[in-house]
Amino acid sequence: MMLRSFVFVSAMLLSVSVFAQGVGTSPTFKGPVGVQTYSLRNQLKQDGAKALDFLKDLNVKYVEIGLENHYGLTQEEMKKALDERGLIPIAAHGSQGYLLNKTEEAIAAAKYFGLKYVGVAWAAHKKPLDEAQTLKIAEEFNEIGKRLKAAELQFFYHNHGFEFYPYKDGTLFDLLMEKTDPDLVKLEMDVLWTIFPGQDPVKLLKKYPDRWILTHLKDLKKGVVGDMSGGTALTNDVELGTGQADYPAILKACQEIGVKYHFIEDESPTVLEQLPKSLKYLSTIELR
Repeated sequence: MMLRSFVFVSAMLLSVSVFAQGVGTSPTFKGPVGVQTYSLRNQLKQDGAKALDFLKDLNVKYVEIGLENHYGLTQEEMKKALDERGLIPIAAHGSQGYLLNKTEEAIAAAKYFGLKYVGVAWAAHKKPLDEAQTLKIAEEFNEIGKRLKAAELQFFYHNHGFEFYPYKDGTLFDLLMEKTDPDLVKLEMDVLWTIFPGQDPVKLLKKYPDRWILTHLKDLKKGVVGDMSGGTALTNDVELGTGQADYPAILKACQEIGVKYHFIEDESPTVLEQLPKSLKYLSTIELR
């Protein structure tokens, strides 16, 4: 795939987007904004390290990566590719089993990349999630968090939409929050996977202001009705500002509670077209 064909358009779209804190910020939205490399998984598998030129050409500085999977690259090749392009890895996702059963290996990988945060994007469970499984997840998250904290790494959980089954006067997500140590288990809000199961991102951010440290900025196509499955068509992942998310309100709440980093994760088949537009949207956003 020819990535360079997007450079001219990208440069035009982003000409007003580089502020003191970098690409994708505005006078009222301070970011910082990066990109989850999973967004370019197909390009990395096809084009190798040069796929990351796309991020460099967009003036992206920060990235979130995979800890176990680099989409066709070795760990060493991925680090070299990032270093050569000035891309700084801040956080990474690993599977729950990997972090629990191969903790030392995971810590070594995190240190190799110089990460601050290591998290899980999908809690191991059998559908539907229930109370017993939530309690087990909480126990394992606390253990992972304790081990990573000892290595000066912060563990986090990335919600994926299936955690919001009703439970008592709240949801199973509330139970997970109750049973996990706030110091050991922080959170990364995936905006799409918060809206899809019918939750309000702003209310959830404000309900647990000391837990959210990262976000995945994604937008859900208008008209899509979600559920608790944690899955939807990739084409329902649309450019920021064109879907169901109220980003001026969401990002204002993020700034108020002190979210540290925002990562665009665009899983769509049209990521090369959408990502520059999403960054331009963020560079012109006015928070309210």
